[in-house]
Order: sequence, then C-alpha cells, then structure tokens
Amino acid sequence: MDLKSLIREIPDFPKPGILFRDITTLLRHPDGLRCTIDSLTEKCQSLSPEYVVGMESRGFMFGTPLAYNLGAGFIPVRKPGKLPAAVHTVEYELEYGTDRLEIHQDALPPGCRVLIVDDLIATGGTASATAELLQQIGCQLVGFGFIIELKDLGGRQRLPDAPIVTLVEY
Repeated sequence: MDLKSLIREIPDFPKPGILFRDITTLLRHPDGLRCTIDSLTEKCQSLSPEYVVGMESRGFMFGTPLAYNLGAGFIPVRKPGKLPAAVHTVEYELEYGTDRLEIHQDALPPGCRVLIVDDLIATGGTASATAELLQQIGCQLVGFGFIIELKDLGGRQRLPDAPIVTLVEY
C-alpha cells in the first residue's frame, strides 16, 4: 500500500514556509492504519525489544499497537507534570527555545532492550532526548521506529548509533 498517498500535506502550517505532513488522514483509513502497524511490526521484529517507548502523543498511537504485536510492554514518555511518580527528566533544544520530557524512574529495568517509536523524525530532538532518558535508566537501545522521516532536516545524524526504521521518506 502507498502510505504516502494517505498522508495529507498542509502548506504554511504551523507557520508560513512549512509543509506539514498530517497523519490524521492515515489514521482514519482502516487499511492504511493496519498496513502502517503491520509494516512497522515486520521491520522492527528482528530488533527483539522487551519494551517500546513512545513519546507524547503520537508516539502513543503507534507505539502501543506495535508493542502488542511484538509481545513487548509499552512505556510512555510525557511532557512535564503528567506522570504521578518520581521521574527522570531531560531538557532538549527546539527550533525556538527548549522543552522537557519525563519518564517514570521505575518504568524500565536497567539493561532491558528498548525500541523508541514516534510518528515522525524531523530534526531528531525529541527522539534524541528520549534516548538520553533511557541512558539515565541504563537501558539498551535496540533501535528507532518512525512512520515518516523528513530527510532534509538531518534528524538521523542527531540520534545515537542504533538501527532506524522508517516507512515513508520526504
């Protein structure tokens, strides 16, 4: 299936000059959604993760069914103030300013095999920050999985050395 044909392009969002890749049109398409999850499962199976980590919020949408298919647990990485127990925190750079991500300190056992999943890799800041959180816990990063990669933004170069799976490239 041509997943790219199911992703809507919205010019000048969220600001002029940006061509936004909208996955809501992919999510509403039953066969496209199934193909997305099945393809990601097939490409990530050999990485043998024990856990899938997804970042708020679109990483949750793809990470949870992927974890189910892989027989792995799912762990959410959230924006500040959303998790109720003690957390590890990492601050990372955005195009204009900084942001933070958090994970429960007891979310993962040290040494476990973890796959990071999100809908898109652009500059790589969010995925790189999530990898930092996993390093704080002492996890083994087995790879990254993304639905979309915006190649011109070079996000891949910011990530730690681990396999990177993508389904659609722009």
